Amino acid sequence: MNQNEPTVINAEEIINRATGGKKLPKFAVRLVKKLFHQDDFNEFFSTTSSLGYEFAEEFLKWLHADVQVIGTENIPDQGRFTFAFNHPLGMLDAISSLAFLGRRYDGNIALPANDMMMIFKQEQEYFVPVNKLGGQARELGRLLDEAFQSARQMIIFPAGVCARKINGVITELPWRKTFISKSRATHRDIIPVWFSGRNSKRFYRLHRFCEIFHIKFNFAMFTLADELFKCRGKKFKMVIGKPIPWQTFDDSRKDAEWGAWVREQSLALKQE
Repeated sequence: MNQNEPTVINAEEIINRATGGKKLPKFAVRLVKKLFHQDDFNEFFSTTSSLGYEFAEEFLKWLHADVQVIGTENIPDQGRFTFAFNHPLGMLDAISSLAFLGRRYDGNIALPANDMMMIFKQEQEYFVPVNKLGGQARELGRLLDEAFQSARQMIIFPAGVCARKINGVITELPWRKTFISKSRATHRDIIPVWFSGRNSKRFYRLHRFCEIFHIKFNFAMFTLADELFKCRGKKFKMVIGKPIPWQTFDDSRKDAEWGAWVREQSLALKQE
């Protein structure tokens, strides 16, 4: 992205892309556009020309979101790593990871990002598109392989989607095994990270509603922008664990089992 290129968000275009051009009821479009905070995003975009991690830092300041980073001494001075995060919020946790690790590694980072994060064109140099709303699996897989093989530090949210309420308890969903196999193949130690926070009751209820009535359109994802703005003025913690050597992930367990184990290492870092 050119630093002088104007950036705006058009919620209706994003909705059309997500639905493959299919028409939604007008009330649904109005609701999604309202929850998307198009005007708020564009107001901030008009105030800054920053790109990359500096843009992420400015956004957090503008939102008055205070993120305390704990355990920085656990990050070695040298090496390539996969930073594996839990995913409680959906957007603020991802933006915070870009701000902190982008600053630490001078932008030499990569983050697999879904359509909601891809709206931040100011950070597109870091993104590896995974496109939860549809896409070509072969091309996306190639881009992910290239990112892991590169010199960049990887930032991963292995659950793929943010935490859900299950049996009345907000739960980090199972972690996919891909980050294990690719970290081992590219000799990357894995650093577990825990991030605090939870979304609103409405978010969890909406997701459950869509499940019960088998509604395929992911309304919950489109409320993540609204959840992001609910983080305004709040405090959060990012707790960094000790590196786990890539040689740990041998054939004594399946990769899915190793992924579940690293998930537990991340959740064990929880601080109130």
